[in-house]
Amino acid sequence: MKKISRRRFIRKGAAGMAGLTALGSVAGFSSYSPLSGNDTMVDMVDLGRTGIKVPRIAFGTGTFGWRHDSNQRKLGKKGFVDLARYCYDRGIRFIETADMYGTHEFTGEALKELPREKVTVLTKVMVTDKEDWYETEPFEKSLDRFRKDLQTDYIDIMLLHALGTDAWPEKYKYYMDAVSKAQQRGIITTVGVSCHDLGATKLAAEHPWVEVLLAQINNKGPRMEGSPEVIMPVLKRAHDNGKGVIGMKVFGCGQMVADDEREASLNYVIKSGNVDSMTLGLESRYEVDDNIERVMRISRS
Repeated sequence: MKKISRRRFIRKGAAGMAGLTALGSVAGFSSYSPLSGNDTMVDMVDLGRTGIKVPRIAFGTGTFGWRHDSNQRKLGKKGFVDLARYCYDRGIRFIETADMYGTHEFTGEALKELPREKVTVLTKVMVTDKEDWYETEPFEKSLDRFRKDLQTDYIDIMLLHALGTDAWPEKYKYYMDAVSKAQQRGIITTVGVSCHDLGATKLAAEHPWVEVLLAQINNKGPRMEGSPEVIMPVLKRAHDNGKGVIGMKVFGCGQMVADDEREASLNYVIKSGNVDSMTLGLESRYEVDDNIERVMRISRS
């Protein structure tokens, strides 16, 4: 595959989007209507001090993602590509995916139809085996496979996936070194971690290797590793340290889907000033429209 220079990566200022949790699949939510028309576009924001800009919303492709499957994969290739194209047209030019979600191949099909240089792709590599369905492999092998499946020469953001211990710098040093080597070669633009542990998140907020932190955050605490009062100061510290902060679990993995609950959580996350972008597990055009209208209205208020 052709190598792309890091300078070109940083220059391109690609768009970005990452994932809302399952809304359309939650009982009582499938009949909602967007707040207004569909002419509002998502704006671009600085991703910390990484030097790149991303959309304020990312297209999350891992709703209930596990065992190489997710709600977005269940859309089928055509449904997935159509939704990705619709997201792109509305300004959501940031795709958050992972090997374990089973959406690499569908993302690759979408990238065939979209201007690659205008789309930010974030993916994640597992660093631990999972029961009988995921076995780790040399990172170089994973990276080649990822690029083939994604049909891209380069990956904008590569994260170590689902860190569950504050000992991760020592335990996963091999992965950090391998990811850094690929970054130096210009195959990866920006590096970081996603965390499912409070200790891991606290350390990531301070660690110099981390450029991007994908962290659980909402205003009530479902599917978080601590209360909002505990987590938000950690994200502030990360943001103050120049790290790009991307929020996930903003709607608590489908536990906060009532209109007032979603409104309150979006207000909390956006108005904090500590979260640059959010990955939202979008499953339909209706969800795209509704969330864009809400997010942009709140961000401008």
